[in-house]
Amino acid sequence: DRHLMVPAGFLLAALTLGQGVYMYAVGLFDWPVFLLLWALGGAFYSAILTPAGRLLRNSSHPSDRTGLFAAQFALSHACWLVTYPVAGWVGNSFGLPVAMLVLGALALLGAVLAVYFWPARDSAEVLHEHPDLPANHPHFRQHGSGQGAHRHVFVIDDEHTAWPIQR
Repeated sequence: DRHLMVPAGFLLAALTLGQGVYMYAVGLFDWPVFLLLWALGGAFYSAILTPAGRLLRNSSHPSDRTGLFAAQFALSHACWLVTYPVAGWVGNSFGLPVAMLVLGALALLGAVLAVYFWPARDSAEVLHEHPDLPANHPHFRQHGSGQGAHRHVFVIDDEHTAWPIQR
């Protein structure tokens, strides 16, 4: 999912910044060009959001999915709660080109943060240890590893409270 979502984030940011620069230098787009840019923006946005459901599903146990999807919904709407007023205030105060530049910069920041926080070598199965669990813990029996390092599909849960540091 990363190979589609991250480039789409950068392309959407570039498209938004490019629109701001063009409108600042030249003015508004002709209607056919505007519709093409709107469609491109929608395609990039869809390439970011559509795989998100699969990403959340693969990152959770079935019993946690309702809460995880609710948290993702709340977080996305919190971002909109910030960016919609910013767009309106900046657009009203400084004009549409500046609003596009500010929103493009925010999108670029989001894409850069995605690269930073979502490692390129991210794999479903992760080698890790549990030094804090007793040797007879059911987790070790389930994965047949004794108390040493073992590898399995990794999701954050009661036994895995943080992502392991990859070496």
